[in-house]
Order: sequence, then C-alpha cells, then structure tokens
Amino acid sequence: MKLKIDHNSPVPLHAQVEELLRKMIQLPEYRNGGFLPKEVELAKKLSISRNTLRQATNKLEYEGLLIRKKGVGTKVAENSVTTRLDSWHSFTQEMNEQGVAFQTFNVEISWTKANEKIASFMNVDEGTELLCLARLRGTKDGPFVYFESYFHPRIGLTGEEDFTQPLYDLLENDFSTVADVSKERIKARAATKITADRLKIKTGEPVLLRERFVLDAGNRPIEYNIGFYRADKFTYSIDIQR
Repeated sequence: MKLKIDHNSPVPLHAQVEELLRKMIQLPEYRNGGFLPKEVELAKKLSISRNTLRQATNKLEYEGLLIRKKGVGTKVAENSVTTRLDSWHSFTQEMNEQGVAFQTFNVEISWTKANEKIASFMNVDEGTELLCLARLRGTKDGPFVYFESYFHPRIGLTGEEDFTQPLYDLLENDFSTVADVSKERIKARAATKITADRLKIKTGEPVLLRERFVLDAGNRPIEYNIGFYRADKFTYSIDIQR
C-alpha cells in the first residue's frame, strides 16, 4: 500500500490521514496486533507534522482501534467488541447489532442462596434461593466474557427456560417482566485463577468487571448481573453530550 495523501485537497490533512490509517489497519501485516510505522517515520513519509498525525491516531485510539504504548509504539488493537453506555441490551442483542458472530461455550443453571449484596438489591432476605444463570461466551477465537445472572424470585423462572434466546425478550414475552432501567458499575481488576482459566488468559492479567442492576418501570429489581471481560477483547464506549 502506498503511503500518500493529497496536500492540495480541500479535505483536511488529519482527515486524510485518518482515512489512510483505517485502510492500513485492515492490511494483513497490521491487523490484530501489528505495529504501525514509527510516528516520526510515518509523519516524514506523509510530509506532515507529528501533531497532524496524532490528531488522526488519537481518534482511532479513542475508538479502540489503536493502542499506543509509550516507548514501544502504536499497534493495531486485536478484534474487540464495543458496547455503549447509551444503548444497553442483552448480550445477544448487543452482538447481533454489531454483526458479531458469537457462540456460547458453556451454560450452567443452578439455585443459589443470595449473599448480602444481592439480597440487599433484590430486597429479599439473605439466603433466599435465587436462580443463577452462568454463561461463558465469545467468538470462534475463544471466550471473552463470563456472566453470572441472578433473578428475583417474583419473576417465576424455573430453570427449564430456553436461555438461547435474547434474555430480555424471554423475560418480557414469557413472564411479562419488562426491563426498563440498567444501573451499571465498571472497574478493572486482575484475573483470579478461576477467571483466567475460564477466559484462557494468565492469572493476574487485566479483566473488566461489569455489574448490572436491572429494574422494571416500577423500580422493582429484576436481575443482578456480573460479567468478567477480557480487557484485550472488549471496549466500553461512553459518549457525553452537553
């Protein structure tokens, strides 16, 4: 691929560079973890300033397409999944919207006693038995997220349901339970051995922990969900408009 932009074009240089980079990161030598040419070298080849180049790389870094490591260079991010704060759905709906061909590696259904935290959210006694749905999911390249969902006993789930369909469609269509609000907490943590084994990573590698507290229109709890995502395979995007 020829590295060239048009300095006589009315299109701003940084926009041209951004478009060029988007084409570059699809090339076999860069896709999924390859390092781009050094910043100084690339700016010189394009006859632009490093600031102009950074305008373009900053945009792609924000989108999760590039990863910049100080003293190392800028590399193309491996294929990842992005979810947005302003549009939450079930995992199935999120993946379908993005055209991601996902698969479920393992499903476990059990009855478990609510701990203090979950009981407090559900407004039930600690020790109340709740249905727990655990799923290990990902793509053909391997798992990238492990979920555990706990449901309020008011819903009436038995554990015999078809959980291959979108979760919130199931709750609405079969149990007249409509998810209306999702309150989320997100933090980073080091993978424990159990989580690392599930996600096929090393113990201590970073994972994204995402808690979801789902309520209906009457502000009644429906589901407590906790997910552990591979940090190199998942991006959480937040757009804030003033």
